[in-house]
Amino acid sequence: MAETLCPLCSGADTTPFSEDRQRPYRRCGRCALVFVPPPWRLSAQAERAEYDLHRNCVDDPGYRRFLGRLAEPLLAALPPAQRGLDFGCGPGPALAAMLREAGHRVDLYDPFYAPDPAALARRQRDFITATEVVEHLYRPGLELARLWARLRPGGVLGIMTKHVRDREAFDRWHYRNDPTHVCFFSRDSWRWWAGGRRAQLVFVADDALLIHKPGG
Repeated sequence: MAETLCPLCSGADTTPFSEDRQRPYRRCGRCALVFVPPPWRLSAQAERAEYDLHRNCVDDPGYRRFLGRLAEPLLAALPPAQRGLDFGCGPGPALAAMLREAGHRVDLYDPFYAPDPAALARRQRDFITATEVVEHLYRPGLELARLWARLRPGGVLGIMTKHVRDREAFDRWHYRNDPTHVCFFSRDSWRWWAGGRRAQLVFVADDALLIHKPGG
């Protein structure tokens, strides 16, 4: 039973959605998350080995253009000299560098490459970013709630991840072929999540969104 519970909303209303030669996928009827059940997830060692194959450099112009889909609208939404966290920054924290160059203070956290508990625990953040991160989370409901609690009222959570459209597109989707990708959000998933927090949700690109915390 536990392996069929939704890792975003903890709902039990999940049904088979797709399957390939590597693993099955289920979809939640409540929050629309598509996810890989726990028995088909990688070990921590195998997951780290996959990440070590990535070559994302801080000064790579192409990588910066890619991150700009989130960075540019986030910067437009922030007052000067804000304090933020780049969650899941990876080995080449280019987004943090871009935000620092714009005058903001940015701490780093990554369970493999920047495991700094103090940075993760600090509250009253003006903004938190997670670029190409949420699809890797085994417990996205818990992790997103933890990040949300560390945002001050009026703060901004910036997310980049590719979105599920429908079953036919999912079956052809290269994004699901990465073995470290275990949670696949749709726009409806984010509408459900933001709605439960009475937060303002803005899709700023096909794969990027800002969620504004009420208050402030």
